[in-house]
Amino acid sequence: MAISLTDAAAERVSKYLAARGQGVGLRLGVTKTGCSGYSYVINYADSVEGDDIVFEDRGVKIVVDPEALELIDGTEVDFVKNGLNEAFSFRNPNVTGECGCGESFNI
Repeated sequence: MAISLTDAAAERVSKYLAARGQGVGLRLGVTKTGCSGYSYVINYADSVEGDDIVFEDRGVKIVVDPEALELIDGTEVDFVKNGLNEAFSFRNPNVTGECGCGESFNI
């Protein structure tokens, strides 16, 4: 079981945590929503809870709720800039379909 980061994602998280002056890493999860079933939830983690699972990649901790890990195990998180837009993107090997707008996925 693992969650990984690209160089761009690790750099973005590290710089943001340094600028904000607090936090232990990136928190990644899912929520039931959208037309396909699930959507990613991404935040900066200020702490690690007792049941959290923690991965480390490229010097960044990735904190995941155990229930979410079943759906996102093997996911690679990237950070993409396209013109004025920038966002995290996800390569999840478990996804069997996505909605047309790209906001949700199913497994």
